[in-house]
Amino acid sequence: MRTIMIILISFSLINKISAQDTVDLIYDREEDEIMTLFGHHNVVHGGYGALTFGYSEIENLNGVTIGGRGAWIIGHWFAMGIAGTGFINDIQYNSFEDQYTNLTGGYGGLLLEPIILPWFPVHISIPILFGAGGIAYVISNSSGEAWETPSFVEDATSFVILEPGAELELNLVRYFRLSLGVSYRLTTEINLYNTSTFPINGWSGNITLKFGKF
Repeated sequence: MRTIMIILISFSLINKISAQDTVDLIYDREEDEIMTLFGHHNVVHGGYGALTFGYSEIENLNGVTIGGRGAWIIGHWFAMGIAGTGFINDIQYNSFEDQYTNLTGGYGGLLLEPIILPWFPVHISIPILFGAGGIAYVISNSSGEAWETPSFVEDATSFVILEPGAELELNLVRYFRLSLGVSYRLTTEINLYNTSTFPINGWSGNITLKFGKF
């Protein structure tokens, strides 16, 4: 009888220790699987600088855009930083004023960029810019003759802008990516001489050259 009791007690203790070890193992596993934004060994950080060239209609005329970006990449899949863009449209003749005019300006601000499936050679990114800028109505010297009045700003104003976009991104080499994309500019009302209320609202086609650690 004593032998049976010893066997039962020993079996109970073994089960208790095994169960506790199992609980501890599960707890440790759960703690190991918790991933934080900062400090977890699986989160990789990088960054890039970029040049962007684009085409867009501005006040119903052909226009070009040139911009730059600088961003911090978190875990390959999300980038945040700053971006800026300058723009100018074609010079046109204003018969009413007998002058050549055009629009020019720029904007910049916060850049947020989710990156979808970044480990694939071809993938998608979604850059979103929120910021502010300025635009000017310019009287231009179209002929370039020295005796004519030089170009000068007739009127200027500021605006707030939101520009979401979508880009097809190509991993060409380890530290260089090429992006082909579109974006859409949305601004607050612009009160500018002889200009519509939303002269730069609209689509833009862009080519972006990215250099960095991705």
